[in-house]
Amino acid sequence: MTNPLVRLGQLGQSPWYDFITRELIASGKLARLISADGLRGMTSNPTIFEKAIAGSADYDDDIREAAARGKNSAEIFEILAVADVRAACGAFHTVYRATDGVDGLVSLEVSPELANDTAGTVAEAKRLWAAVGKPNAMIKIPATPAGLPAITDTLAAGISVNVTLLFSVERYQQVIEAFLAGLERRTARGLPVDRIRSVASFFVSRVDGRIDPMLDRIGDPKGLRGTIAIANAADAYDKFLRSLETDRWAALASEGALPQRPLWASTSTKDPKYPDTYYVEALIGPDTVNTLPPDTFEAYRDHGTPEPRIAAAMATACERLEALASVGIDLAEVTRFLEEDGVKKFAASYRDLLAGIDAKSTLLTSTR
Repeated sequence: MTNPLVRLGQLGQSPWYDFITRELIASGKLARLISADGLRGMTSNPTIFEKAIAGSADYDDDIREAAARGKNSAEIFEILAVADVRAACGAFHTVYRATDGVDGLVSLEVSPELANDTAGTVAEAKRLWAAVGKPNAMIKIPATPAGLPAITDTLAAGISVNVTLLFSVERYQQVIEAFLAGLERRTARGLPVDRIRSVASFFVSRVDGRIDPMLDRIGDPKGLRGTIAIANAADAYDKFLRSLETDRWAALASEGALPQRPLWASTSTKDPKYPDTYYVEALIGPDTVNTLPPDTFEAYRDHGTPEPRIAAAMATACERLEALASVGIDLAEVTRFLEEDGVKKFAASYRDLLAGIDAKSTLLTSTR
């Protein structure tokens, strides 16, 4: 029987891993996930790095050496993160080659504290891209109001971008515009766009995590519990397909550009009432990515039942979203909160990460 994760790839959805550690790469486990499970890419964020660095001694020698050279915690983190992403890019290089650069991509995020700083985001994106120095790296930029022009500028500079922290379809349409504008700026200057890659990371389960309690409080009169996150993502996928039918996209495609694929993020199940593969199963469709944390990845390998279901989700999306509005829940208000909360949580993880590095630096240099 075909591995369900491999089958996802056959159905047009690329399974990526929402996790990175030095041990995962050095032990050969990442290589096994690629060869046996059809893993096609990897994402990271400050929370993932916080757990990786604080939870092991694998980074201690590098922290000690960098601290001895007078590097501060932010500089040390960048050294560690760049090294891990470079190594992961190496592990995925065969996938990158085999898919002509469609997959085999590894993401590294700009500092969450730059979420409201366009110029600072662009400068950091360029620095991180140069530091990693691998064609299959991607730089993650949040889809905040300040992030949108940064996305355009970064793509125009020839840098592959993973747009993150997307919750609303309205904001996603702005991201599509930012993507098109960045590539158009390059073609207007006679620069190539055929090696630039981009995904738009649309967060899924957090939407139900916010809305389900609201529905519970009013008795869920229309049976919407556990349906809105999927409907919201399906509506975004509809907008993606429509964007590929435009003259603007046709002109870019003629220059060798590839679409900015929707990436389903936050697909682990937070509510035990739902199956552990709930958000993976519902959103399988062509030209998509699903970035799975380790537990969800293993669950899907064990008992996933891959079939192309996103068309069914699209067929009921508008009805469900209209029903949500009819019971007095404002989806725009919900997604606005989630975006702001997401920025705050990633910034808090980043600060905790730097504090952890500071503590390790002090301990390691004092016991040398």
